[in-house]
Amino acid sequence: MSTEKEVNLAEVEQAEEHDGNYQPPPQKTIEEIMAADAEDESLRKYKEALLGEAQAEKIVFDESDPRKVIVKKLALLVADRDPMELDLTGDLTKLKKNVFVIKEGIQYKIRIDFVVQREIVHGLKYVQKTYRMGVPVDKMVQMVGSYPPKKEIQSYTTPFEEAPSGMMARGTYSVTSLFTDDDKNEHLKWDWSFEIKKDWQ
Repeated sequence: MSTEKEVNLAEVEQAEEHDGNYQPPPQKTIEEIMAADAEDESLRKYKEALLGEAQAEKIVFDESDPRKVIVKKLALLVADRDPMELDLTGDLTKLKKNVFVIKEGIQYKIRIDFVVQREIVHGLKYVQKTYRMGVPVDKMVQMVGSYPPKKEIQSYTTPFEEAPSGMMARGTYSVTSLFTDDDKNEHLKWDWSFEIKKDWQ
């Protein structure tokens, strides 16, 4: 990683810290959430519908993993093509070798598959910073939302993005992705790459 890239990342992160006066709500356990406003029948029913099985039992997807959020997969979705996927459960250092080839100018979405276990997570956020030759060229911040624990994998899909086009846009890009939340917990951070070409091959 170049010094220039580190400086730019630091500037972006510093700017994020001063972005508005938003204060995340205090973390509460499922028991505390259910106990609050217990006399309000409509609110109680809403919480029960939202929390599902998590209100009756501690939902643990993987007993050996202490994390509340386990990020499983990133998928690049393009119409009329099979998803291009990154497995985020193994050795993350190898991901940069698996370079996605993207046709210039296409519309695409990114889907993140993840598991929430043990407690509710508030204000999940997906941050993606794209570089070309160490220089920042794009930044995406997507508010994913708050999720209760579930026994199955949950997903978030970004709105459509458009890949750059033209001769100057073609080439290899490096990406740093971060799955975080309101409390600045770093659930997963990984680096990956893609190459923009005139066509798919």
